[in-house]
Amino acid sequence: MSRAVAMASPLRCLVEDDDKYQQAFHLFLERSSEHQCMRDFINNILPGILSSVGGGKSHLDVIGVGSGDGDIDLEILSKLRLKHPGVTVHNHVVEPSGYQLRRYRGSVAKKQDLDHVTFDWNKMTASEFAEDWKAKKMTKKVDFIHMIQMLYYVKDVGATVDFFHSLLDKSGKLLILLVSGESGWGKLWRTYKTELCNSELSQCVTTADVKSILDSRGVSYKNYELISQMDITECFTPGDEKGELLLDFLTEVLDFSNSASPELKEGVLKLLRQPDCSVESDGRVLFNNNLGVIVLEPLTA
Repeated sequence: MSRAVAMASPLRCLVEDDDKYQQAFHLFLERSSEHQCMRDFINNILPGILSSVGGGKSHLDVIGVGSGDGDIDLEILSKLRLKHPGVTVHNHVVEPSGYQLRRYRGSVAKKQDLDHVTFDWNKMTASEFAEDWKAKKMTKKVDFIHMIQMLYYVKDVGATVDFFHSLLDKSGKLLILLVSGESGWGKLWRTYKTELCNSELSQCVTTADVKSILDSRGVSYKNYELISQMDITECFTPGDEKGELLLDFLTEVLDFSNSASPELKEGVLKLLRQPDCSVESDGRVLFNNNLGVIVLEPLTA
């Protein structure tokens, strides 16, 4: 569930150094409640969303877009089975990373409760999947589609949402999860988008952007806010190793402290302490890492 942002020269993107990126990402997971708030949503809210998909059919089609290593996908499939026992499922996995797909397939091979699920593995981006689907003149409709932490990486957010929305069967649902427009990420990106985002690789998109697109088209949706925080206290201690790594992750800049201009560094650090980015509690600085979920139903004719 990474959020990679390409940088303009002389700043280098964090993902150019995969070892450093993985270190930063794992530290982010340690310091934030992101995965916990996602699992709370999957356990407490998602079952209600899934209860009506399929309209009583004995076979369901699912697409996971940007599935990563499959951990979240497999949790979703388990909730789907609880709501629809006895139903068979075909799961289309869309993921451009061969490494992540191998991890996903390895997890599937180890699980004992997936006899009712068939998988097809698509090593491609969302756009490539859409092009392939259209080229094959596919007419199949889909019962559930989820796009979790992946819309940052598409060039045309509106077109991507439109395509997958168009695939829904009459009882289908499309679930989109991104950082919330009300989060610290939203404030950071709105303020420093030109310095920190390169639209060739990342849109710095939040749920506010997606809702704006949907509102402009008159498309109705349900919206959920997931509360999450990240402890970034060490970011404000010069030279602190973990603080520097968290700063790299927040800005997606490799060695941000030493490569950013003094003005940019000062501005980012100042913004990160502002009340609409973070709160201070018991001497700790807690960054607003809220996520948002948008759920779409099929367009009515």
